Amino acid sequence: MLALHASSAPSVPSAPATRPVVRILNATKRFGRHTALNAVSLDVAEGEVVVVIGPSGSGKSTLIRAVNGLETLDEGDVEVGGTRLSDGASALARVRAEVGMVFQSFNLFPHLTVLENLTLAPMLVRKLKKPEAQRAAQELLARVRIPEQAGKYPAQLSGGQQQRVAIARALTMRPRVMLFDEPTSALDPEMVKEVLDVMKELAKAGMTMICVTHEMGFAREVGHRVVFMDEGHILEEDTPARFFESPRSQRAREFLAKIL
Repeated sequence: MLALHASSAPSVPSAPATRPVVRILNATKRFGRHTALNAVSLDVAEGEVVVVIGPSGSGKSTLIRAVNGLETLDEGDVEVGGTRLSDGASALARVRAEVGMVFQSFNLFPHLTVLENLTLAPMLVRKLKKPEAQRAAQELLARVRIPEQAGKYPAQLSGGQQQRVAIARALTMRPRVMLFDEPTSALDPEMVKEVLDVMKELAKAGMTMICVTHEMGFAREVGHRVVFMDEGHILEEDTPARFFESPRSQRAREFLAKIL
């Protein structure tokens, strides 16, 4: 079990050169006349942290939601661990068992305690007995640094605490890949760091992660690769150092000039 400490920022290992665990293959998604994704392809290796950035409406959230089938593609496909989403309902179920997702909003069940939020899916889906599910949930709450909140309801927690519960809940299913869709955008500034620190520790532990975020400091420090999107296309992919120091496209230079 990985122990989390708030003392110093973790060092992230170099991106592993392994077979892709996630493959996005010519993904196209349209909403009416608007093309949110336009023949996008992206491979993510086991243990890699890919940070997806770009202006609003560029297709970032649509891309990440397509990975676990929350958005159905009009063309193309997604493969996770060798299973393709296009292979039917059973394939979709297998992929979702491998993929955890954390959203902008926390999506916790308000009528359940923190512990109940964490034990529900493992008991229903993985058929864990209640004591086993509770032990695992308590370990994960310790991992995200809020073990004392187990008996509280979501409304009794701060936004940062609720988002850490959401991360712990995603981890209860022991995912192979974690998706983060702007997980700090709904938080007050003073709560952002506590969520990013947990995400950094997951990266340090070798979790495969695809993160849509506006937190450029996180992208620089933790990402193995930055993917820049605009108007449904991937315009650039590079290491954080090279991307932030010398972006190749004019659109990326304009974007960075506005946010840095």
